[in-house]
Amino acid sequence: MSERIVMAIVEEELQFSLDELCRACHAREEQVRVWVDEGVLTPLGESATEWRFAGASLRRARLALTLTRELEINAPGVALVLDLMDEIEALKASLRRRSAR
Repeated sequence: MSERIVMAIVEEELQFSLDELCRACHAREEQVRVWVDEGVLTPLGESATEWRFAGASLRRARLALTLTRELEINAPGVALVLDLMDEIEALKASLRRRSAR
């Protein structure tokens, strides 16, 4: 008998406060605030005490932290790199859609 594996994408359903995101990605609050200022992360809410980050922000914050620590890229550079990576993914998705026709 074949076993069926059921997986759920919880990333879209999760939300993090500023403190929770910092703990989850091992970043300092000041660093996350800088990333928000640079547009790397886009929280919901008016002030930092109200900010809620979508689950996908965790992956983005971890990548931003890696770029910052390991490659010593500053916050504007991290924003540029992540924007370019997003653009590459969008182009790949467009190519996949075109090739599926």
